[in-house]
Amino acid sequence: MDPPEAPPAPAAPPPESGDAGEPSADGLSTGDGDLTQNLLYSPTERAVEYALGACALLSVLTTLGIAAVLVIESIPFFAEVSLASFFGEMRWTPEYASQHFGIWPLLSGTLLITGIAAVLALPLGLMSAIYISEYAPRSVRAWLKPALEVLAGVPTVVYGYFALTFVTPLLDTFVPGLNTYNALSAGLVVGVMIIPMVASLSEDALQAVPRSIREGGYALGATKIEVTGRVVVPGALGGIVAGFILAISRAIGETMIVTIAAGQQANLTADPTQSVRTMTAYIAQISSGDVAQGTVVYDSIFAVGLVLFLITLALNLFANDFVRRFQERY
Repeated sequence: MDPPEAPPAPAAPPPESGDAGEPSADGLSTGDGDLTQNLLYSPTERAVEYALGACALLSVLTTLGIAAVLVIESIPFFAEVSLASFFGEMRWTPEYASQHFGIWPLLSGTLLITGIAAVLALPLGLMSAIYISEYAPRSVRAWLKPALEVLAGVPTVVYGYFALTFVTPLLDTFVPGLNTYNALSAGLVVGVMIIPMVASLSEDALQAVPRSIREGGYALGATKIEVTGRVVVPGALGGIVAGFILAISRAIGETMIVTIAAGQQANLTADPTQSVRTMTAYIAQISSGDVAQGTVVYDSIFAVGLVLFLITLALNLFANDFVRRFQERY
């Protein structure tokens, strides 16, 4: 006869609240002596958390401070010049005896040069990004992208004199009636300057598209150009558009190239062969020290700067909203 089986051992009682091994809401153990919990709430970790939060808060406060300074310093200007004159007049002649402070000549010059730069930089930058991301061999990609980004490190004053001494004489042989200082050469060189930004941001967006999506397209019999054009680029559209808008904001805020190559004539024109003055070029000229502080001419740089700030802020908000909507859709 077989011996009787031993009775089963009693089950261990469940751990009480607070015992080691009890998972918390985030999946981490909350028991006494738990290493992960101690690291998360150690004084060093708290100090790092507070330091990072302070840095983020400082960035926000800096932006708010810039906006506040522009608004406060613009008040004396708008006490002398009405908003109707500022946005209604079509002449900008603060240095003349008959002063006019209509913002449109400066705004049109800024938009003209930015438009020329965008027409050159956006397609070239995007095509470069597509080649680097989808077509270039790894050995070529390893040196091509860094070589392209070297352009971003060239000082803008070098670009400015390059536009004045090389691009303008070159264009003069093909474009009749081209002024020595003109919007065309300045816009083209600004476009060359922002190509690396467009290419780099677009390439990052393309690389973020999962490889499984590409493989799914190939599995359906699509060619490489079809996968690139109908799958990868639409999948990266949010990042690409955000990169475009950031590059356009960079072009709007460019100072040295337009100051050197575009001239200082505040003309309300859409002719790229003529001299124009941008908002940044005007701010740089008046800030050079030739105008006494406290005058309406000096105060005008804050009003122009406020308009420039609002334009770039609107572009950035639009980019963020577009990316948010795009991410929700995909």
